[in-house]
Amino acid sequence: MPETRQLRPANTGIRPIPAGGAIEAHWHDRNQIVYAGRGVLSVTTDAGSWIVPGTRAIWVPAGTLHEHRAYGETALHTVGLEENPLGLDAPSALVVSPLLRELLLTYTTDEEIDADELRRLHLVLLDQLRRSPQRPTYLPTPTDARLAAVCDLLRDDPADPRTLTELGREVGPVSGLSAGCAGRTSA
Repeated sequence: MPETRQLRPANTGIRPIPAGGAIEAHWHDRNQIVYAGRGVLSVTTDAGSWIVPGTRAIWVPAGTLHEHRAYGETALHTVGLEENPLGLDAPSALVVSPLLRELLLTYTTDEEIDADELRRLHLVLLDQLRRSPQRPTYLPTPTDARLAAVCDLLRDDPADPRTLTELGREVGPVSGLSAGCAGRTSA
């Protein structure tokens, strides 16, 4: 990941990100829920990368270095939380139920919300997060330098039509590159 910076606090709100746009590596003092209300987002940490379609959100614990990348026009919804309703100390993908989706969209709206209503929404949001199943849907960060280079090529251009063998030739010897990068094969 590139150079890091701390963003204080973990913001609650909505932010449009253009197709191919990114938010550089950063971390927060508070926990954060990351959700793509429109488009698809990737969240990358030192542990791996998570893809965030509209049916998933990512739990990012306080102090976790992470970056975002948009695939298509994306509406990034983030919720900063003092609480840790999930009891997790590592990033995790969460299933977003229809109710949780509406809570995330409402809670992060640009419209002004009465303080009492916001408090009630916050409590229901915490309840729904506690009920949200976790899914280990992420790609681990490759440790082999050659595999990392191939993954970087595919992250830059997911539609790259080259086989794993062809990509391997670009980055160096291909031995040991048969696993990872979402299961690409050399066929």
